[in-house]
Amino acid sequence: MTECHGLAGLVPTAVQTTGRVVEHEPMARDTMRLRIECPEIARQILPGQFFMVRDPRVTDPMLGRPFALLDTYDGPTGEPIGVEFGYIVVGKMTELMTTWRVGDECEIWGPLGNGFPVPKDFENLALVAGGIGQTPFLAVAKEALGHRSYGDPLRQLSNFPQSVSLSYGARSAEYLAGLNLFEIDGLDLEISTDDGSAGHRGFVTELLAARIAGESPPDAIYCCGPEPMMAAVARLAQEAGISCWLSLETPMACGFGICFSCVTRVRLDDGSWDYRRTCVEGPVFPAETLVL
Repeated sequence: MTECHGLAGLVPTAVQTTGRVVEHEPMARDTMRLRIECPEIARQILPGQFFMVRDPRVTDPMLGRPFALLDTYDGPTGEPIGVEFGYIVVGKMTELMTTWRVGDECEIWGPLGNGFPVPKDFENLALVAGGIGQTPFLAVAKEALGHRSYGDPLRQLSNFPQSVSLSYGARSAEYLAGLNLFEIDGLDLEISTDDGSAGHRGFVTELLAARIAGESPPDAIYCCGPEPMMAAVARLAQEAGISCWLSLETPMACGFGICFSCVTRVRLDDGSWDYRRTCVEGPVFPAETLVL
């Protein structure tokens, strides 16, 4: 590993370093899972936070891209030594990333953003994901179920939710990514597909609506995915009086608040609205504060 450099100012705990690819494999159609060795970031990162990645060998694309933490992984001593994340091949940067092989190096900086609330005061936690939005929830579920701890020092929960569920929707079965990773003791996983090729035929919000109407409705919802889906989840949560947090998938340029390219609109206490940076004040926001 090369020398790490702190990111001055807005993200004092983040570092910029050189990571090394240790695993790279398909998760679903046009979707890959990438594991990068970067101990300095892995030791700190929390569920819901993200990092920026770029290829130092090229200038096109010049800017990095943000990726949410899927999970950390441990070295021989049991300490976190790297991060893994999923990505969909949709543009120039992700097309380039498909050529990365084990041993290749990349630039990576993080951890960035605020992450999800600590799931210690909820009885029934519902995770709702669409598209590639399931990736932040592997670490969330592991922590909420007591299977893994994150952060430096390790974040320890004094209380755990009685139930944790993941409702995950995609266009069709071939786009459901990493289902095997979510075969976790205690996690209630249900899926939906638009075409009915796997699980419930219809929208993932229909699964959430049924869960809200059930015998043990959630008292907290974490959501990530396409903006229209998140807006629908926010409406369901508001109507039911359930606390809800959304993780935005906003394009970013720097990742630590300098460029102001990732702003989103938020409601203020006086009824007006203003902009907030998704990379610093987010990417996780209380649903009721967002103007979607």
